[in-house]
Amino acid sequence: MKKMKPVLALLMTILIIMTLPLAIFAEEKEKTKVDSFAIPNHVLNISKENTFPNSADDQEIIEPSELTQELLDGIKVAVDNPDLIKLLNETSIKPSPVGIGYRGMIYLGRWPLNYDSKETTINWEYQSINTNELNNLGGNVYQEMNYVQQAQKEVKGALTNKVTNPDDVKKMMLFKAAEKTKLPLAYTSTIGGNTKKNNKYAVPVNKYGYLHAFAPAVNEKGQVTFGEVYIELKGTKKQLVIKNVTKQGIGAWIPIQDHVSFSYQVK
Repeated sequence: MKKMKPVLALLMTILIIMTLPLAIFAEEKEKTKVDSFAIPNHVLNISKENTFPNSADDQEIIEPSELTQELLDGIKVAVDNPDLIKLLNETSIKPSPVGIGYRGMIYLGRWPLNYDSKETTINWEYQSINTNELNNLGGNVYQEMNYVQQAQKEVKGALTNKVTNPDDVKKMMLFKAAEKTKLPLAYTSTIGGNTKKNNKYAVPVNKYGYLHAFAPAVNEKGQVTFGEVYIELKGTKKQLVIKNVTKQGIGAWIPIQDHVSFSYQVK
């Protein structure tokens, strides 16, 4: 037994050494995922300075009622569509208490049931919105320039391919993207004219300065599941039935509200 203890200790040490890199790799991977959504230094928040008050696309969280939850628990396909959950909450169909042998099917339509996010990335220079210039070609000292929005600019997001029930799909994609990035997302973001930011950029003597401004946006990619939704009545019971389930790849560009990305050039 005494000889076995050093052997066991050695095996435990080897096991720890082998599993440690995997743990470190998993931690690094998770950190990289979080860092990919971090706002870089050249992107500034203009929510206070913006002369156009953007209205946020606040997502209404629809909680299923007790009855709706029972119906959802009885199916294998996940249902995340808030509009469908709201419809089920409002459904007041009651089977007959004496309906022995009674059967019926109520068709609620073909719905996008859920959205599975596969990839979420950010393009910090999604759309050019403004360029400020300063000419110091004949100057004797350096000059400073800052961001001034010359004209109102509306930046729109959209789905990247056609899909049925696009409004429902957009809602689900927006919710998942906002949940992952923790950024203020909306399918429309407006930068008002004469919006200013006190970010100073030096223009040296005999140089020309260009300050380019861009609206950032999230690129969301994933898969949406569709299905035909029925409520089946059996005597005194009712249940949810999903038929003809299909899946479709989908993508969307979703602007980040009240944020501007800057690129400065001197020539």
